[in-house]
Amino acid sequence: MARIMIVDDSMMMRNTLRRILEKAGHAVVEEAVNGQQAIDNYPKCLPDLVTMDITMPGLSGIDALKGILEYDPQANIIAVSALGQKHIVFEALQNGAKNYVLKPIHEDKLLSVLEMVLEQNGFAESH
Repeated sequence: MARIMIVDDSMMMRNTLRRILEKAGHAVVEEAVNGQQAIDNYPKCLPDLVTMDITMPGLSGIDALKGILEYDPQANIIAVSALGQKHIVFEALQNGAKNYVLKPIHEDKLLSVLEMVLEQNGFAESH
């Protein structure tokens, strides 16, 4: 079970991600509705993984990703972006995102990317 922080300005998307992640046995330990809230709350919960919406009003997901990685260079962040925003996904990966998933979210794809990122970064299920 991983401890996960969800960052997305859409309540519907946060609820969808929470449902998928909790059904798979993971714990959602924090939700943030914008990039600044993500940076502020990350140190309080220190999740194993963050799902980060890249396009949000205010502080962008890219800037939030940079802020979290400045605090914790080992942070596992998965970029979440709409189909057709490949340039933004590429920018997120260049700035330290470990992987990405595209909206609309497909449960199997999300979980396989999540497991791959966690495994590649030394997360053990007994954590």
